[in-house]
Amino acid sequence: MSLTFHWFLPTYGDSRDIVGGGHGVSVGRAGGTRPPTVAYLGQIARTAEQLGFVGALTPTGAWCEDAWLSTAMLTEVTERLKFLVAFRPGLLSPTLAAQMGATFQRLSQGRLLVNVVTGGESHEQRGYGDFLDKDARYARTDEFLHVVRALWRGETVDHTGVYLRVEQARLARLPEPPPPVYFGGSSAAAGPVAAAHSDVYLTWGEPPAQVAGKLDWIRGLAAEAGRTVRFGIRLHVIARDTGDAAWAQARRLLDGIADADIQAAQEGLRRSESEGQRRMLDLHGGSRDGLEVSPNLWAGVGLVRGGAGTALVGSHTEVADRIAEYHALGIEEFVLSGHPHLEEAYWFGEGVLPILRARGLWRHPAGEPAAAQPTGIPFATPPVPAGRR
Repeated sequence: MSLTFHWFLPTYGDSRDIVGGGHGVSVGRAGGTRPPTVAYLGQIARTAEQLGFVGALTPTGAWCEDAWLSTAMLTEVTERLKFLVAFRPGLLSPTLAAQMGATFQRLSQGRLLVNVVTGGESHEQRGYGDFLDKDARYARTDEFLHVVRALWRGETVDHTGVYLRVEQARLARLPEPPPPVYFGGSSAAAGPVAAAHSDVYLTWGEPPAQVAGKLDWIRGLAAEAGRTVRFGIRLHVIARDTGDAAWAQARRLLDGIADADIQAAQEGLRRSESEGQRRMLDLHGGSRDGLEVSPNLWAGVGLVRGGAGTALVGSHTEVADRIAEYHALGIEEFVLSGHPHLEEAYWFGEGVLPILRARGLWRHPAGEPAAAQPTGIPFATPPVPAGRR
């Protein structure tokens, strides 16, 4: 079986430095130096498609552009790339969400994947008019996904739950195929929902031993529910021709972060209700020291960025080795990103993927060979505004 790789669309802006934001972190410098225009995001999407990434994750939250609208526009500048659209249940009705997913799937010719994000920050949820606590949000997500998946199967749904109610809900046109559901969560409330509804359970990039424990937990819950799930991991990546060059880039990124920015970000992140975010914070403790928390696993990104806070750092071969290590635990899908997202896609796609292909772990989804390993990546050419080509 070929491993599946997805890239990431920075709909909050991109930069050659780490771009902060999310999970209680003030947006601050999140705009970066490359605004999230359709032209620039289109560059990233087309690059990911050409290199052999299957899909691209688009985040959700007040700190970024809307994922549904952004990706709908990008379907017009790509041909094969799928879009892993993150959205929050409870902010729209399950019937409307099912209809949106069906429309997207039909008009994109099957290129929708959905990442259901329950939401770990009550203060941000309240800004959207949602006043449930965290455990109640997971219970509502359970009801939400029950309704959505029934609608995608073509059922007429009557549901009266604690949080949601629909009568005679039905879709006029069904998605073909139904969009796969990606779902993450490390809390006790999250596990049963993931086991009951997810096609792919996503974890952030913790050290392999911790990831193994989490996967065993979800496997057990899924077995109790009579289901099996696939597993994916969300990581940043810094891959270079040599390990020294990769770690030099990590040091450059770290040197570009001011102590005041780290302090402000950590204060915001410590208020997070997310168990996964707590586990990310525990890896570095807010300190610049000891950031290699496992071989080639660097926690520096999490000093100023909420959510996924670790990166694989090393030579192309070392990064490929770490991917193989996670795969041995049961990880089949990798959702990756880097700073900046355009150049780092090339470093990984032209450096790491050919090694994995040679090991029989990966093949290009279009049946094309990956490009040869690079000796260097040029600076990106800024997108040309419409009307000036």
